[in-house]
Amino acid sequence: MSLVKFKRTPIGNLMTTDLFDNDGFFENLLWNKKLDQPALNIKETDDSFEVELAAPGFDKKDFDVTIEEGCLKITAEKSSSKEEKEDNYTRKEFNYNSFEKRLQLPDSVQEDHIKAAYKNGILSFNLFKKEETKNKKPLKVAIA
Repeated sequence: MSLVKFKRTPIGNLMTTDLFDNDGFFENLLWNKKLDQPALNIKETDDSFEVELAAPGFDKKDFDVTIEEGCLKITAEKSSSKEEKEDNYTRKEFNYNSFEKRLQLPDSVQEDHIKAAYKNGILSFNLFKKEETKNKKPLKVAIA
C-alpha cells in the first residue's frame, strides 16, 4: 500500500492530485490557488517511505507536524514585516506564507517511529514500516 494525498471531499479518487481534481484545472488555478502548495516527493523502499517536501524560506520553528486520524499533517506559517519612516512618508511592507499538507498513512507505517529533518529548504521524513509488513521473499507452495 502506498501513501496518498488526503482529500476532504468524498467525491473523486484519492490518487488524483489536488490540481486536477473534479473542480477542473482553471477553476483551481484562478480561485483556489492550489499551485502555491509545496512540491512533494514520495519514495517507497523495502523498510520505509521517504517523503520530501520543498519548503524554501521557512525555518525549522515555522513547521508543525502532527499525526491525526491516520494522517500526517504538515503545516507551516511564516510572516515578516518591515517599516521605513522618512520625513514625509512611511513605507510598510509585510509578507505572509502558509500551507497545509496531509498524507493518509497506510496501516503498514509505525506512527510512533517517524523521523523528520529540515535542511536546505527540504523537509524530509522517514516513515518506517512495521516489521510484519516489510517486503519479504515469496514462499514456494507445493501443490499436492
